[in-house]
Formats: sequence, C-alpha cells, structure tokens
Amino acid sequence: MRTHRRGRSGAQIVRFFLGVVFFSVLAAVPPLHAADGDDFDSYKIKVSGLWFYSMPSGNFEDPQNTTRIDLRSDLKFSNYSTFSAKFDWKISHKNHLYVVVSPMTQSHQLALIRTITFQGQTFAAGLTTSAKLKANLFAPGYQYDIIRRKRGHLGIGVQIDIFDTRASLRAMAQVVNGSQSAAVSASGSLLAPLPVAGPDFRFYLTNSPRLYIEGNVYGMYFFGYGNFVSTSDALGIHLAKHVDVHVGFQIGSRLRVNNNSSTDRIGLRLTQQGVIVGLEFPF
Repeated sequence: MRTHRRGRSGAQIVRFFLGVVFFSVLAAVPPLHAADGDDFDSYKIKVSGLWFYSMPSGNFEDPQNTTRIDLRSDLKFSNYSTFSAKFDWKISHKNHLYVVVSPMTQSHQLALIRTITFQGQTFAAGLTTSAKLKANLFAPGYQYDIIRRKRGHLGIGVQIDIFDTRASLRAMAQVVNGSQSAAVSASGSLLAPLPVAGPDFRFYLTNSPRLYIEGNVYGMYFFGYGNFVSTSDALGIHLAKHVDVHVGFQIGSRLRVNNNSSTDRIGLRLTQQGVIVGLEFPF
C-alpha cells in the first residue's frame, strides 16, 4: 500500500536500508580479518528490548470474495508504539540460539466510508464499526558467525517467523440514513510459520567497545504463498559493562496470499516501519 505522504515509499526505504547494510558489511570485513584479541562483543547471554514506533500500512484480504480492506484508508489505523525483545544464547564462540518476540495489536472505532463485505458479512457505509488487527510475531532461530573478531562479526541467521494474525470487524445495531441496521460481526485468522534467513553484522567503529553499528536483513520468497523481508539497523553505544543503548530504524514487510475460500483464513499484506530505541544487556 502507498500512503498519501511525500517522500520515499516503503519499497524505496527498504532498498535504501538494504544498501546501507550491504556497504556497511563490506566496510567491516577487512578490519574483522585483521583484528585479534578478545572480542569487544563478548558474552554468554544477551537480552535486548526495543521500543518501536511503528507506521503500519497494508491490507487484509477476505478469502471468500477477495475483498481487500485497507488498514489506512478503510480502517483509519494510525502510527502506534510497540516493542520487540530478543534473547540470545551464545552456545559457543560462533554459534547462537535465539528467540525474538514482537507483538502488534491495534484497534480503532470509525464510521465506514464505504460498504465492506468481510467473511460473508456486509458492513454498510456509515456504520460505526470497531476494527481490530492482531499480528504477533514469535521467531526462534540459529545464527552462525562466519567471521568473529575483536571488532565485530558477520553471521548468517536462520529463523522461523511464526505470525499469529487475527482480524475482526464488529458493528452494533444502529440507525444509518434513517434505516435500522442489525448488529453484525466477522473475523478471520492466519497462523503462518515462515522460514527466513539472512546476514547479521556488528562492527565497532574505533578500537574500543564504546561505539558500533549493527544490522540484519532477513527474507524469503515463497512463490504463490507470499514473501517476507525485514531489516533492522542501529547505532550502539556501550554505557557500562552490561548495558548498551541502541538507536536506529526497523522495517518489516510481509505478504500472504490465500485463495482457499473454504476456510476463514485471511490474506495479509502488512508493512511496519519506524524508529527503534532500546537497551541491550550482555552477560
């Protein structure tokens, strides 16, 4: 979906940050080979939590009649605050097991500007309707660091992104344009485990652990089923022995196509992008 804002589109922003990650990794590789000694990023357990100011866009699709309901123009969903958390267990010098959790739940009450049919139920234009979308992410993964040196690492991660998604619309009985309307509600869901993979890097900008850049790109193409791409890039500041601060930008995009009209499973096209700020605690 394209919003009515000036500036870069979501696709252009994704390409821009992919380019930043790519050239940052290229710049980081020579120093990584040359460095030796103890890692600046030395830990056994690492826990991080990030505040994410998300600007969502996209739509979900009714499999019964391929109606697309836009999150912005139809349901008036707006920017909102959420969080993501990661638990990383470095089981050996170059091997990691980790889990990422990122919830999304947003609801909004509005008067519909057009008639919408969803899951066999018709919501007439003018009806005051409560809309709710839940799209929570749970992702266990494994990472192998191809290069790990004193001033950073370059690794490859493989994870299963499990999306637990549910969309619902509900309108109470009311008078619209002089006519009495009946109460109506409908909901659809989607539980989709998607395997994704991609690079992850961290590079210390000086010969000290004080300041670094880091980023990752995960993605996969699933042919007719859909696709997924995400990137998260940040500047890190080491404040104390077990405390780092991160400031950056995150983009996640997901597409799901489902033409099976015999179930209530919905299709979903969702893009979330926004600023991230958080803390990291390595032990």
